Amino acid sequence: MPKIRLTKNELKKQKESLKRFFHYLPMLQLKKKQLQLEIMKIHQVIKELAVEIENLRKEIILWIDVFAEEVSISEFFSIKNIKTEEGNVAGIELPVFVGVEFEEKSYDLMLTPFWVDKAIVILKEKLTLKIKLAIYHKQMHILKDELRIIAQRVNLFEKIKIPEAKENIRVIQIFIGELQTAEVVRGKIAKAKLEKKKSMVVL
Repeated sequence: MPKIRLTKNELKKQKESLKRFFHYLPMLQLKKKQLQLEIMKIHQVIKELAVEIENLRKEIILWIDVFAEEVSISEFFSIKNIKTEEGNVAGIELPVFVGVEFEEKSYDLMLTPFWVDKAIVILKEKLTLKIKLAIYHKQMHILKDELRIIAQRVNLFEKIKIPEAKENIRVIQIFIGELQTAEVVRGKIAKAKLEKKKSMVVL
């Protein structure tokens, strides 16, 4: 603990600091709870998306296994653009998934297996979900970083700054109290000496 000056000005400064800590702490605690809640929500969404992606993967494999024809689905479309926008959670900017634009490539319906149309639809859906999942993972990363910083500040206030300010106030008050007591005692001694001198003069 750094050495403090045992003065009335320092006492005032420490009391102001303590008041400020108590003012900001509830706001930090609220933000911490908001972030924890948001992280839990995103974690649940990520789990659900992972299940959807796995189900689509199984569906694609089923189609390919049934027809046993080698076709490269990537020949029929490509990702043109991934649309996102900025969102806000507890004052933190996050990327929000909007959609995916695909570029279609023409193909001969007569020469292409009939199941390809269905496979393209499923694969587009799977890719869209995977991109969405990646953006949710990015959100999670940003929120966890912010939560770590907020949690550090909450701990700093609760475990260090507030107890330190309280202890400083206690020490300064004791010191000032002792000074005041000493002054009173000195005053009484001086008064007693003065009265004694007066009584001696009278005699």
